[in-house]
Amino acid sequence: MSSQTQVAALKQKAQENRQKAKPIQVLIQQSITELGKAVPSHMNPERMVRIALTTLRLNPKLMDCTPESFLGALFQSAQLGLEPNIEGQAYIIPYENSKKVGNNWTKITEAQFQIGYKGYVELFYRHEKALSLDMQAVRVNDTFEYEYGTNAYIKHIPKLKDRGEVIAYYAVAKLKEGGTLFKVMSKDECIEHGKTHSKCWITKVYDETTKKMEKVKEPYFAEYSPWHKDPDAMCLKTVLIQLMKLLPKSVEIQHALKMDATTKSKIDLDMINIPDETNWQDDAIEAEQVKQIANKEQEAS
Repeated sequence: MSSQTQVAALKQKAQENRQKAKPIQVLIQQSITELGKAVPSHMNPERMVRIALTTLRLNPKLMDCTPESFLGALFQSAQLGLEPNIEGQAYIIPYENSKKVGNNWTKITEAQFQIGYKGYVELFYRHEKALSLDMQAVRVNDTFEYEYGTNAYIKHIPKLKDRGEVIAYYAVAKLKEGGTLFKVMSKDECIEHGKTHSKCWITKVYDETTKKMEKVKEPYFAEYSPWHKDPDAMCLKTVLIQLMKLLPKSVEIQHALKMDATTKSKIDLDMINIPDETNWQDDAIEAEQVKQIANKEQEAS
């Protein structure tokens, strides 16, 4: 392919992306007044709109999402006072979600709202009782001790050189009233948590030969998944969330724990009132899809 042809193809792709993004862009602009009511006092809706449009441009896959779900994710981020896809506070991520249309199950691309560990850190420091928060990865050659119970303590002295591989993660919160709480999780515990709760853990793929979902020999995190791209950040988030459950909770933190990793296609001044529409029951849906494919092939034969 000549360089001139490549340039033409890139221009065509850019034009297609602009067309795909239009419905979402229009809906965002139409909703700026409502967005202004949703954002806390330290933010402004115009900046959130600019961030949303930049997010679309940087991740073209978001243009395949339903406009309503993208707006729902944006509103959740706005209400928590977190800027999506900026410095890892929160993310708007495209996922295939399963929906029943009429009598048939189908998969559509929708935007899911996710909070990054930096978002939880931000929410912690807004709490009136917050004093300090520390999160670290522990490596095999570090000096590390901890104990839960009546004599709870944690001690971590990182080795300056040759620290080795990561074996654990922890988060420690100090409160103004003098209390200290911490949570430790092994690396294996964190990864298992991701396998259990992340939609990106792939255990089955569609086989064109057998026309059905087949188990993969070695399950894996999808390449687009943050668990694949930055497992350390996801493990830190995991241990931080477990710690957050132990802390005195502000309304913001309570809402964050409920909003994280949700898909919502309706708008409300309090997005906590909108139910999560994420459907991870892929086995039943995949079985229905296989049945539909088989029926179509039978009709064509």
